[in-house]
Amino acid sequence: MKILAIRGNNLASLAGEFEVDFQIEPLASAGVFAITGPTGAGKSTLLDALSLALFHDTPRLMSASEKGVDIPDVADKSITPRDPRNILRRGAGEGHAEVDFVGLNGERWRARWEVRRARGKPDGALQQARASFENLDRNEQHGGKIRETRESIEKETGLSYAQFCRSILLAQNEF
Repeated sequence: MKILAIRGNNLASLAGEFEVDFQIEPLASAGVFAITGPTGAGKSTLLDALSLALFHDTPRLMSASEKGVDIPDVADKSITPRDPRNILRRGAGEGHAEVDFVGLNGERWRARWEVRRARGKPDGALQQARASFENLDRNEQHGGKIRETRESIEKETGLSYAQFCRSILLAQNEF
């Protein structure tokens, strides 16, 4: 698996659209690079976007171990601290994470996770997250529901979520 690009919109500390394209310079020829910046700059959010797009979950939320604690949403609705929709930036009506990569078969793929609030308004109720998985070389959609999409992605990357977290995405304080 080779990551080609990470894109997103309104995730955690990153307001608006963002993109890291590994196919253009200076990243295209960089063998190794570092993601650096001050606290709150979005370093972890880039890794969240990668994980959300591929597996619809992120290690940052795995450490939320409080039981019986809910985060208020709108009206009388709430979500748990482990819900991946928590990554949607506060005050945003919608957000997404998207990753382009080369899979085990040598073809280019795009994985996408998205969440929105009702009517795309910041004060709307959180809707169910959606996922999509597309073969860019053949212009074919794969998966459907989040579970089916995740299974298709696992097949094309050769990694389960746990393997991805241990071998590719070393979250803060996990190495």
